[in-house]
Amino acid sequence: MPCIVFHFDDLTLTAETLDTPTAKAILAGLPLKARVQTWGEEVYFGIGVSVPREANARAVVSPGEIAYWPDGEAIAIGFGRTPISAAGEIRLASPSNIWAKAIGDVKALKPVRAGSSVRVTLET
Repeated sequence: MPCIVFHFDDLTLTAETLDTPTAKAILAGLPLKARVQTWGEEVYFGIGVSVPREANARAVVSPGEIAYWPDGEAIAIGFGRTPISAAGEIRLASPSNIWAKAIGDVKALKPVRAGSSVRVTLET
């Protein structure tokens, strides 16, 4: 599957997409541009792509998993505790579709602030 790049102002994060219906829908909508929101140690942003919740959707994710949050039609990238996380877990607001895996450390997103811009493009 193709790789994509998240361009957050002064930093980038590359991810490999998975073979899922969500990944295919998001890839079809690229390039994307949005304003970032934050929720604890998570960045998320609306993308205007509507995909239903997949059967294997989950709220607790592993570091590096890139999720699509159907309730907000948004990409969600958790890199640490959110306001509802138990000790040692990354918990998104509700079950989300895992559609990509980051190449590199998602903790690099810690300096990203709400209101900053993000572009999502295919890796060239």
